[in-house]
Amino acid sequence: MFIFRAFIYLIALAGVAYLIGLEGYDLKTLARYNENTLTEHMQDILTLSSSLLFLYAARLDDKLKVASTLLAALLAMMFVRESDSLLDQNVYDGAWETLVLCIGIVLAFFLRGKFSTIYSSLKAYSETACYGTFLAGLVVLLAFSRVMGRGSFWTSVMGENYMRIVKNIVEEGTETLGYTLIFISAIELVLICRKRRHTLTNV
Repeated sequence: MFIFRAFIYLIALAGVAYLIGLEGYDLKTLARYNENTLTEHMQDILTLSSSLLFLYAARLDDKLKVASTLLAALLAMMFVRESDSLLDQNVYDGAWETLVLCIGIVLAFFLRGKFSTIYSSLKAYSETACYGTFLAGLVVLLAFSRVMGRGSFWTSVMGENYMRIVKNIVEEGTETLGYTLIFISAIELVLICRKRRHTLTNV
């Protein structure tokens, strides 16, 4: 089973890389790797799916319920943030900020009376095998992609031949990798929670 899972994740990461490249092959010099592109849509799907998986994990395991809910809320906020341009165009300018605030309020309401369990739940999550994958994805997403996407770095390397599209490809591609790692960690958490639940029900 573990070999099969490793193979599936390998295929998934290779597939994501292929889809990122497909945009360039399809649009060629017209590719921009910005809003409303295949890469951005992949990020949206991965983020929303991860959030839903963390919510599902919260229902399966009481010990990890608070940690899983916090992660689900974080990913939901990221999904809203990634959809900012769509919301600005179809709702109103700054709608994403309102939605993020609403998610924060709902989260605070959920955590009411549970603040003492936040640390223990997060500690329990940190002891799972999927914690490292999630942390790696988050670091790639929030730190590594930002460093690799610095305009000053690419203008320094390319000089007069600077092309913004190259910077966009590296930054958006790296972000998608981060989201993919987080998605894999969410799947692994669900599998762990299902296994624990199955063990408890058969004791």
